[in-house]
Amino acid sequence: MAQRINYLWRLVVTGLCFALFSVSSAMLTLLVLLPVTLFPGSTMQRHHRAQMLIQRSFALLVGVLRLSGVMQLELRNAELLRNCGNVLVFANHPSYLDIVVILSQMPRSTCIVNSRLWRSPFYGGIVRSAGYIRNDTPETLVHDCVSALDNGEPLIIFPEGTRSQPEGPLRMMRGAAHIVLNSRRDILPVILSCNPRTLGKGTPWYRIPERAFHFVLDVRPALAATHSVDLTDPPGVAARKLTLFLEAYFTEELHRYA
Repeated sequence: MAQRINYLWRLVVTGLCFALFSVSSAMLTLLVLLPVTLFPGSTMQRHHRAQMLIQRSFALLVGVLRLSGVMQLELRNAELLRNCGNVLVFANHPSYLDIVVILSQMPRSTCIVNSRLWRSPFYGGIVRSAGYIRNDTPETLVHDCVSALDNGEPLIIFPEGTRSQPEGPLRMMRGAAHIVLNSRRDILPVILSCNPRTLGKGTPWYRIPERAFHFVLDVRPALAATHSVDLTDPPGVAARKLTLFLEAYFTEELHRYA
């Protein structure tokens, strides 16, 4: 009986968090982000103010999930995220909450967002205010990412392009490798693990596990941009080699949590 009550409690809290996240995102845009972006300062300063508000909002959401017993969060070397400079933060993508947990640790950062979020009435104002990068402009995507790094911002990328498949090998997009090769910035790997698996690809929010899920964020030592790559290779060849290296690296690291 107690186990059933706990399950229903976590289901209600999960649903409320999803609803409040959508509604509060719209309210945050109207009541906070819009006035903040009108304050004096450069475009970059306005972006940074918005990014800090996003970080604090996500930290609050993560706190609610932890205090309510929905999630157990384990942070390993998270200070590397909080203090990183203009590096490429590469993470695997097992859950819908991945970006929430990562951004909750980073007062300043940018990321690539789905164009649907850019146009969303709930989230569009937030991602635009923070200066995030749209993913539907392939002709300028690499340039925009390199520009963000040149401006001193860490850039968060999920090289898989979407949430991981529950089964099967890890597959990464070559576009992420092209950003590395064009920017020559170091890669800060973030290994994410969610056990039991929840909010994964193809899983509705209400299909929660029988117990609280254990989420691990593990920041590994930085990798040099030129690691495992011969820069004299043609760009396509270098990108393929780097992509294969990253797939092997993340696969090996994830085996620690299998």
